[in-house]
Amino acid sequence: MSRAKFSSVDGYIAAAPDDAQPHLRRLRQIINSAAPKAKEALSYGIPFYEYHGRLIYFAGYRKHVALYPAGDAKGLERYLAAKSTLRFPLDEPLPVAKIGSLVRARVKERDVEQGSQRPARARRSGSAR
Repeated sequence: MSRAKFSSVDGYIAAAPDDAQPHLRRLRQIINSAAPKAKEALSYGIPFYEYHGRLIYFAGYRKHVALYPAGDAKGLERYLAAKSTLRFPLDEPLPVAKIGSLVRARVKERDVEQGSQRPARARRSGSAR
């Protein structure tokens, strides 16, 4: 896909190769279902979801769609193309349940990370309760 600038995820998907569009729409649906509080946007020219920081990216290509989970991809090793790149061939159905589990796990990771970054509460000194 060309490096054209898109103003929305809808525009990105519409400009993707025809064969990739159904997989892209399905990935979007899976992510939205598994991470309903995540904000959808474009980053680096591809669809991106933000939830307490980077959650997940996805992209469409001529022969595959890619998912960039920015984290562990347990159960999806067969699709691992690089450290944090999952490639799903267009001629195979998407492993919907595993992708949903991955996204939910990323949400939990971000929740834990967010919780550990909260400032400590100030303690009351010398006051009786």
